[in-house]
Amino acid sequence: MTQLGGYNRNVRDLLAYAGASDPASPDTYFRRSMPRVGLYDSAGDTGQTALTTQVMTSVPIYLHAGDVVTNIAVRSGATAADTPTNYWFALYSNAATPALLGQTADQTTTAWAANTTKNLALATPKTITESGIYWVGIMVKATATPTLLGCAAAPAIVTGERNLSQSSGSSLTTTAPATIATPTAKTFAPYVVIT
Repeated sequence: MTQLGGYNRNVRDLLAYAGASDPASPDTYFRRSMPRVGLYDSAGDTGQTALTTQVMTSVPIYLHAGDVVTNIAVRSGATAADTPTNYWFALYSNAATPALLGQTADQTTTAWAANTTKNLALATPKTITESGIYWVGIMVKATATPTLLGCAAAPAIVTGERNLSQSSGSSLTTTAPATIATPTAKTFAPYVVIT
């Protein structure tokens, strides 16, 4: 067995395609929850709901010690938010019960159009002190929530696997919950970018 396991070719060649979707400068800081290719709009699959009004959807994202998280970006699909009254994004810790590290301002009634990236700043940039899996929460309270770009994700099958998308909380409005408590696995994982 080699350092690369059973793969006996150049791993850099195998991953070369991924560089085409990266920023032009290798010095640009970003982290994403999944590759930027192969995504679809949750509007195209009625069985894969991206968001439920007043319930937080959260996805895991790997962050490195020393990362400074300033913004969280999420892209809507073909369906805009219908009459939003509250929406925000939040960053949660890598603890067994993830704790709130930061939240964007509540966007209240600001429109979120179809096929639009919302790039929202945390109230205070957060410096990551320990590498690991963190969580990004998305909450929209609206007559109808926007659809999002992302992908279908199987629920955990092997003991110890984490959810790739989950919902938690209810009747949420202006403020993110202090923790992600009693999450429920979801089958649609939104695409999230951190800068």
